[in-house]
Amino acid sequence: MDMKKMMKQAQKMQRDAAAAQEEIAQMEFTATAGGGMVEATVTGGGELKALKIDPEAVDPEDTEMLEDTIVAAVNEALRSASETSNERMSSIMGGMNLPF
Repeated sequence: MDMKKMMKQAQKMQRDAAAAQEEIAQMEFTATAGGGMVEATVTGGGELKALKIDPEAVDPEDTEMLEDTIVAAVNEALRSASETSNERMSSIMGGMNLPF
């Protein structure tokens, strides 16, 4: 393969990857836990944007369960963001096993 052509392809891939990362960082991912009692929304950049808690989920005698439910919702939203990012970057990289 022509080295010049390969360099152009690599530069295009780099531009596409940067654009995709910026797009993903702006996306929002929402997940629920506890049967919908807690809803967390994160950005593709890993920032927690919103957290909604159903008042019925608040039991002063069992704050540990609420804490666990919040953690589960946030972690699921982050997992979804990470999965989407990985899928998008893999499609851009054409199956190359490069870290991103």
